[in-house]
Amino acid sequence: MERGGRRAWGQPGGCGCVAEDGPRCEGVPTAPAGSTDGRDVSGHPAGRRMRPLAWVGIASLCLGAAWAVPAQEGSRKVEKPKVDLALYENLDLDNYDLTLDSYGDVVDLSNYEELYDYGDVAPKIEVGTLAPRPKDPEALPKVGTTAPAPKPPPPTSSPVRPAQGLPSCLLCLCIGTSVYCDDADLEHIPLLPPDTTYLYARFNRISAIRAGDFTGLKKLKRIDLTSNSISWADADAFRLLPSLQELILPENRLTALPELPRSIVRLDARLNRIPSTGLQPEAFRDLKQLQFLHLSDNQLDYVPTPLPESLRSLHLQNNNIQTMHKDTFCDSRDHSHIRRALEDIRLDGNPINLSLFPNAYFCLPRLPTGRFA
Repeated sequence: MERGGRRAWGQPGGCGCVAEDGPRCEGVPTAPAGSTDGRDVSGHPAGRRMRPLAWVGIASLCLGAAWAVPAQEGSRKVEKPKVDLALYENLDLDNYDLTLDSYGDVVDLSNYEELYDYGDVAPKIEVGTLAPRPKDPEALPKVGTTAPAPKPPPPTSSPVRPAQGLPSCLLCLCIGTSVYCDDADLEHIPLLPPDTTYLYARFNRISAIRAGDFTGLKKLKRIDLTSNSISWADADAFRLLPSLQELILPENRLTALPELPRSIVRLDARLNRIPSTGLQPEAFRDLKQLQFLHLSDNQLDYVPTPLPESLRSLHLQNNNIQTMHKDTFCDSRDHSHIRRALEDIRLDGNPINLSLFPNAYFCLPRLPTGRFA
């Protein structure tokens, strides 16, 4: 509104302005001439009408500022993950193909064996590590090929002694080269590992020893079959065992002794039913390493002769020995003969009177134990 002019009210499209002293708009009420109190024709002050418009404008500005802040933050978040792709311009991703053929070019395994020495320790497999490749490159399987099927073993007519002690180590306890089959309710000698050195099969129900029970056991040194029901043993059951040193057979039902190997050092056949006829003639003469011969509590009628010079202990108590030859222990033709090793002779529990044979002991370091009256 220009100075000194008035606005026409009630005229559509606005109002026309006239000079202060000009003609008034027709049909429109106007403020009285010369009125300067700021009121409209209705009498309300003009300032009161303008206040709501001012508040609306201020609110509009505040809302616009609030909308602008999240928009700027959103633009920043979008721009943040942008990466400079210029670093990857020289990387050929179209021809990148990692296969077993190109693996050696990507990962250098040339010095892997130098970093990990498995010469004396078994390799430990850890999660997330590569297994050491074999020293022989030809051992690696080729890509696209399958491993050849293993050839079946040729059929054999004779039973094969199982490796690792099977099935004897399922029935018994195998510790190293020793096999423990005590009180296992066995009725026969089980198949043994080929490297068995000591066998303990006591307190079972074994009734016989067959010729093939110990075939091929060249390292077997001790056989202990105490407290079984053995009444028969094949003549060749022990003869072909080159390393056998101790044969322990007490508390059985034997009526005869089989042939023994020359490597035998200790024979214990106490508490059996062996008569003198159950011993082979001169059964112990060639056993040059025999040191302990225990045949007590049997049915012997005389002292078995000849006895090897290596013998140290002879137990024949509780038999049926009634007489003795003067050459049983000493050579009656050589009075200088002395048996220094044979210090333990037991003849107690026999019906023999040892005082009747004084010339039978002159070569011994001590007299036998028995009845002298």
